[in-house]
Amino acid sequence: MEVKIILDNTVSNLRPKGLIAEWGFSALVGDVLFDTGQRQTLENMRLLGIKDFSCIVLSHGHYDHTGALLPILEVYGKKKVYLHPDAWLPRKYKDTQIGIPWNREVIEGVCEVIENVEPIEVSKNIVALGEIPRKEKDMRIGKILKNGVWQEDSIADDQSLAVKTKNGILLVLGCCHAGLKNTVEYAEEVCGDEVKYIVGGMHLISLKDEEVREIAEWLSKKVELISPCHCTGSKAEAILFSKFADKFVFSGVGSTLEFS
Repeated sequence: MEVKIILDNTVSNLRPKGLIAEWGFSALVGDVLFDTGQRQTLENMRLLGIKDFSCIVLSHGHYDHTGALLPILEVYGKKKVYLHPDAWLPRKYKDTQIGIPWNREVIEGVCEVIENVEPIEVSKNIVALGEIPRKEKDMRIGKILKNGVWQEDSIADDQSLAVKTKNGILLVLGCCHAGLKNTVEYAEEVCGDEVKYIVGGMHLISLKDEEVREIAEWLSKKVELISPCHCTGSKAEAILFSKFADKFVFSGVGSTLEFS
């Protein structure tokens, strides 16, 4: 199984000329496009030589994970797009709109939309986890407009990809607003195996250093490789690196990670 980072906050040192980073995330996980970043994703896909993919899974309805959705569909043709129904709802952080920038009817006009709350296999051995139970602290942010009322946004639509490999679960995260521990434990419950590899945005940026150290200690006892991206946070990445050492993999736009 191959994971190719298409859009992230940083660019890998090993890269084709012209790749650009921006705040957001997108990755090709096997034949599944996971998130679409903001604006630069489509050009990065061209530079990386990505010819096609089977479907799109959106981790949640924030602009930095959905911004390039329509341009990608216009170029690559009609695809299945998996997302939680809450991903369509308006969102804001303070006075800034941070929700999906596309009208639902427009997107439904150019693709097959599949709304999933429960886990669903989107390709062979690749499961979109759907809504993740919150037993531990989650990473909520901003407000969401539900039933005509602006309210605190728990980001219930946050989902990740769980990939079944021979050696355990590869967990690919968009932002992990559901909380890293919650997501790991739910992936294990759904897939009936242990999480051994984690790649993607972990949203540890909003936690205190001691909270990150506790998570890092817990993960280090089970995870064999960790590659944080996007919203993990530089201080949190430093803590993870100090704990995981050679099990920590730096990645960015243009990076390819392989798992057996």
